[in-house]
Amino acid sequence: MIHFVGAGPGAPDLITVRGERLLATTDVVIYAGSLVSPDLLASCPPYCEIHDSATMTLEETVEVMREADGAGKDCVRLHTGDPALFGAIAEQMAELDRLGIAYEVVPGVSALFGATAALRCELTQPGVSQSLVITRAEGRTPVPEGERLRLLASHGCTMALFLSAGLLRQAQEELLLGGYPAETPAAIVYRATWPDEAIYRCTIGTLARCAEEHDVGRSALVVIGDVLKGQGGRSKLYDPGFAHGYRPAKGGVER
Repeated sequence: MIHFVGAGPGAPDLITVRGERLLATTDVVIYAGSLVSPDLLASCPPYCEIHDSATMTLEETVEVMREADGAGKDCVRLHTGDPALFGAIAEQMAELDRLGIAYEVVPGVSALFGATAALRCELTQPGVSQSLVITRAEGRTPVPEGERLRLLASHGCTMALFLSAGLLRQAQEELLLGGYPAETPAAIVYRATWPDEAIYRCTIGTLARCAEEHDVGRSALVVIGDVLKGQGGRSKLYDPGFAHGYRPAKGGVER
């Protein structure tokens, strides 16, 4: 069986219990060495065969999986964060489907949530933003025409940029053209949850300059939006005047 496992954002203890249990019993591991903490491999048994996919192609990766499955071995494909977000697992699963090889996906803590935990930020706040756009700036890999940053920026909601730390000059221009005010808060979170984690707070208008001043060109996630200002409106769920299925309104006022 092939197990696609989300390793979490970086800190070894942020992998899920299920993911750690699979690592502790697997025969083969293919891990994204440029992104996943090598400390996670300490959970692997001594007989485990370990492959670093940083230098491997899709075909080479799938071949290791095919050989493991053919030998009746368990194989963990260890991806950073949650494999469903920019994890390139769809193409791997398509190949396994073609080969008739069984697999499962074990979710992980996304780098986005590692970053927002470091920022002590709630991404959705009443009266501020109730939506989150997860995307990236266009680089060598194009984005669909309808998903260009200036179009997504027109919504004005909270936004998270993956894979964009080296493209912030053009991203800043697109975000401003899309309608975000220049003073909209932004934060660059470098290697969230790793020992060398760093947070650089700025605005959209100073985003590129901030990244350049701190020499951030990779391994960083950008969060944008007014939610970074702090608490917005109060939640209705815990408002004493708001009745719901588990609690009547208090104070004689029902909203």
